[in-house]
Amino acid sequence: MDNYNERIRKQFNELTKRQKLVAKYIVDFPKEVAFQTSKQLGIASETSDTTVIRLSYALGYSGFSELQKEIQATLLEDSSPISDPIEGLRSTSKSLKDTNLIQHVIEKDTSYIRATLEQIDYTQYKKAIDLLISSEKRIVIGFRSSYGPANWLSFSLNVVVGNTFLYRGEIEDSNYLLSLIDEKTLLVAISFPRYSKETNAFVKAAKKKGAQVIGITDDELSPLGLLSDILFKVVAPSPISLKGATPTFALLNLLITGIAASDEIKVQKRMEDYDQTSDDFSPFTNQ
Repeated sequence: MDNYNERIRKQFNELTKRQKLVAKYIVDFPKEVAFQTSKQLGIASETSDTTVIRLSYALGYSGFSELQKEIQATLLEDSSPISDPIEGLRSTSKSLKDTNLIQHVIEKDTSYIRATLEQIDYTQYKKAIDLLISSEKRIVIGFRSSYGPANWLSFSLNVVVGNTFLYRGEIEDSNYLLSLIDEKTLLVAISFPRYSKETNAFVKAAKKKGAQVIGITDDELSPLGLLSDILFKVVAPSPISLKGATPTFALLNLLITGIAASDEIKVQKRMEDYDQTSDDFSPFTNQ
């Protein structure tokens, strides 16, 4: 069963404007919501306790009490000294030239990677791995700052499972790619602020043709987050296009590693064939 975050993400577009305000507040401030009354939550989200209760019903709960108990339970499960990606980092008022910059970057990147990977729901991760292996075709899309990760992911997927296409925008024939999409196609989309309209448009068109969508973004309620069947959230401060590079690649590496470690005959055969082709062609020097 979906947790409250997943329920909000999947049903967000069907909520009323006032319910969306409450839902966004719950996603952004779960620690506060865990101890607020419905009236206090209504005031905090600039709505009302009636809106809070109606949102609870809309999300499938018997009332706000049940929703709040799930939020409290989730926070208890996630509570650990490293649950906050910034927690534990030394505070400093010195300029970068007066600090150990290398150690500072190591600490920050490590905390972002840890926060990104530890929040992953294993059931969703396993489903993503299964889809990445079993789909007949895979299309990867990402523009602007997301193009680098998308390019790497496309290359790596072709190594471990093959039949993967990278959509590169203007230099591609989008109509042709869309004509290849059916219910056996998996689309992996990567999108960070500022969100590309072309990414959202392509994802919407692919979903209409039956494709499943794995989304990688920074916010459950971002345009891509609301369109994704499976969502992986990258945790990093703004500007995430710069600060989020390390946890993004760590997440992609986790996906590729999960595929490569699979016992699926399809995967093992593909990797053997890839190695053999590399040996036969051998365009690389050994020194």
